[in-house]
Amino acid sequence: MTNKSDLTLGRRVMAMIEELARYSDEPGRLTRLYLSDAHRAAAEATLGLMRQAGLDSHIDALGSVIGRIEGSNPDAPALLIGSHIDTVIDAGRYDGTLGVVLGIVVAEALRSQGIVPSCPIEIAAFGDEENARFPTNLSTSYALSGHYNPTWLDSVDQAGIRLRDALARFGGDPAGIPALVRDPKRYRSYLEVHIEQGPQLEAKGLPVGIVSAINGVTRARATVIGEAGHAGTVPMAMRRDALAAAAEMVVAVEHTGSIRTDTVATVGVAQVQPGAINVIPARVDFTLDARSPDDAVRHAMVNDILAECENIARKRGVSLTIEPFMDSPATPMNRNLMARLEEAVTGAGIPPLHLASGAGHDAVAMAALCPVAMLFVRCKGGISHNPAESITVEDADVAAHVLIEAVKKLTSC
Repeated sequence: MTNKSDLTLGRRVMAMIEELARYSDEPGRLTRLYLSDAHRAAAEATLGLMRQAGLDSHIDALGSVIGRIEGSNPDAPALLIGSHIDTVIDAGRYDGTLGVVLGIVVAEALRSQGIVPSCPIEIAAFGDEENARFPTNLSTSYALSGHYNPTWLDSVDQAGIRLRDALARFGGDPAGIPALVRDPKRYRSYLEVHIEQGPQLEAKGLPVGIVSAINGVTRARATVIGEAGHAGTVPMAMRRDALAAAAEMVVAVEHTGSIRTDTVATVGVAQVQPGAINVIPARVDFTLDARSPDDAVRHAMVNDILAECENIARKRGVSLTIEPFMDSPATPMNRNLMARLEEAVTGAGIPPLHLASGAGHDAVAMAALCPVAMLFVRCKGGISHNPAESITVEDADVAAHVLIEAVKKLTSC
């Protein structure tokens, strides 16, 4: 394990995170949305940190901050390290930012140790991972892997501002998006460090873990139609209560998501009409979010959920429509990269734990460019997307040492 008396790297990580946490769109809490004034300020600060670490750095056409060390052979395929600096509303300070500053710490450590990597290393601070402002999907990282959707530019936020207009105000350039696409032949791998956003590492007493896959996701909108009636006059046996039917469906979703290994299923939104205390509900709209690191398992789970909900609808005499609107495949991590991370974890005296990621990450987009791998860092209580999000300086130090050792192995030949 890392020497507890020397937490230099961990303290450096935490200091940079504190620096970037200053930049928020809202006083009193951390909210840093894509292309906002706070995003621009955080991007400029990140640019400064990269340059201090000796990286040749710039802010690209979509607002990502990119830094590069050429290495002894600038023509060799590069290693990418990255994560994001945008946040959800009222966020914690470690989600995304931890991975960015750890990449910078790697560059600083190599420089201080006089190590020149054999290949270029790039650090990427993406700006649109959370998709909390515009209806996009990992837009800034998909731009690098060649899968930016041009229709995103005409999407609008809740204030009616078009993304292309926000980008121009930020200082970006829609015309520069095609030039962001990387050549797969020029990149050997992508590494991302992220807080776990779950409780498994804490439960095992481990500071870090190795991601095995990022879950695939199915999302759908469901509508249950029953019949409104007076709450005091319609006998129970004669009702077609849309909410009672939907409630039974929600329980079926929960049960079906719990009976397989590594699957989850959630109803996160439900809207009841007409919504009066003395009226039997006539309509309920609800959402489904189903996830698994195995696509075949996920599809089987979703089919079971649909069958259960249809049976409930028939039994209760209501109509049901379910419209899927997302089917994002699972992203397995590269086994060779996982092995390098495992060697670094074991070398730090830590038992290696492999675990799936239930949340999406920029690594999903980068997998279209090159092999990817992720390292998770323990977070207190498994809490994320919350101001209570927390890691320790000791765990930050472990993560820094593990990442540095993995990078040395990957760039030594």
